[in-house]
Amino acid sequence: MGVLTTLNAAAAELFPRAAAGVPMRDAAPSWLVKAHERACRTTAASDDAAACGPVDDRWFRALAVHADDGGVAWWLADETARHRAERRLAEERRVTTVLNEVSGALLATLNPERCMELTARLAAEHLADAAVVVSPLLGRGLPVATCGPDGVTTHEVLRADPEAVPDLDEALRGRLPSPATIALDPSVLPDWAVPGALAGPVTRASLTPLPGQGVPAGALLLLDTGASDGADDARPGPDFARLFATRAGAALSAARLHAEQATITATLMRNLLPPDLSTVHGVEYAGIYRPSRASERVGGDFYDVHPGPGPRDETLVVLGDVCGKGLEAAVLTGKIRNTLQALLPLSGDHQRLLGLLNDALLAPANPRFATLALASVVRDGPLVRLRVTSAGHMPPVVVRRSGEVEEVPTRGTLVGAFHSISSTTAEVVLRPGETCVLFTDGITEARGGPLGDDMFGQERLLAALRRCAGMPVDALVDHVHMLAADWLGGGDHDDIAVVAVGAPYRSAL
Repeated sequence: MGVLTTLNAAAAELFPRAAAGVPMRDAAPSWLVKAHERACRTTAASDDAAACGPVDDRWFRALAVHADDGGVAWWLADETARHRAERRLAEERRVTTVLNEVSGALLATLNPERCMELTARLAAEHLADAAVVVSPLLGRGLPVATCGPDGVTTHEVLRADPEAVPDLDEALRGRLPSPATIALDPSVLPDWAVPGALAGPVTRASLTPLPGQGVPAGALLLLDTGASDGADDARPGPDFARLFATRAGAALSAARLHAEQATITATLMRNLLPPDLSTVHGVEYAGIYRPSRASERVGGDFYDVHPGPGPRDETLVVLGDVCGKGLEAAVLTGKIRNTLQALLPLSGDHQRLLGLLNDALLAPANPRFATLALASVVRDGPLVRLRVTSAGHMPPVVVRRSGEVEEVPTRGTLVGAFHSISSTTAEVVLRPGETCVLFTDGITEARGGPLGDDMFGQERLLAALRRCAGMPVDALVDHVHMLAADWLGGGDHDDIAVVAVGAPYRSAL
């Protein structure tokens, strides 16, 4: 058993040590010897009697045939081409699976720092013992994310010179072909480019540019030690490394672009958001704004308070309602607020101010219009005096300490729609504890109630304000907003803005 009895010329050429009388274990590879031992324990052909394995650089499939005399004949078929094709297919499937994992992880975040850390971790997991991701210079700092074989990632902005790593500065400037891998001499790497968790000295190092959206997204340093040589065959090949660099670069570029856009949006948003109000020159102010959509922070309603230079100078209060909602309305809101800011030296003449604003808004490319309410406010001893003008807006309401409410008798033409406009200005005097309330139609036209489609209306607002007599201005605007919100329930609504101007109870400035 296990001794060769005869073999043909092809078998003799394939196994040079094989001959009649030679033990099979001395002439055949171990995988075929084990298959023969299994075949000898069976009496018929079976799956256990077949085997596959290498002979030098070729791959064979062996099939056992049982002879009548109890011997076993082995037929070997060369399946090298099929085996290589199957290995390539399996490798492609493995690479596709890993790439899908990489892409999913990288695209799951739009935070640049987190994206750098993920890139370093995934590269250390699939491509090398350790990985270092370097982003283009941020001011005078060099953003660096590292990950060693322990899977621990770090992110730092270092005061480091990218020229300390050969070709790194060129990669960060987009002057290297991408994605291409450049071998580096490990001995020249600076300390910051070598994670401390490595088991031994770096024996292989490479640099791969990370392509971005028209601009370089960074560079990837891959580091290996001698301890990793046994695992090299389990890693995807160079094609995977190039695909990894391409996808990582795209993800980093998208995250950085999103961060830049978020910064720009936040900067612009600060100029569009309504200001925080408090006491100015002895007069109390409070306001509240609620956009029509919960996902938005700005819209078509707005208010501003422009303090006068001194206590004896008038403070200009502006409340407006731009036609439309959302971002387009917010753009016109910003234009109106900026124009009024420029026209503040003329705020003593409401009619002239509104006329110049109307001229600025009249343009074929701007079909939108706005309504405004202006109030010039000054403290006069215990009293607060206002000059109030409406430009197509609902007249403000005065809440007296007695509980009476009065509509300010002012009317006017909306701005941005007609070549000529007109308006009337009314004077109002507030005694201590009295308030003038300016509001947009988001309050009066709020639809809700028991049936879900009734407007809140002017009468309900006036009745609510009667109950607010003597209330502090910040509590008053909160109360009005709360009533409107309760009336709306969860229904859709227009932008809401409320501003209150109050004469404080104390009589001294």
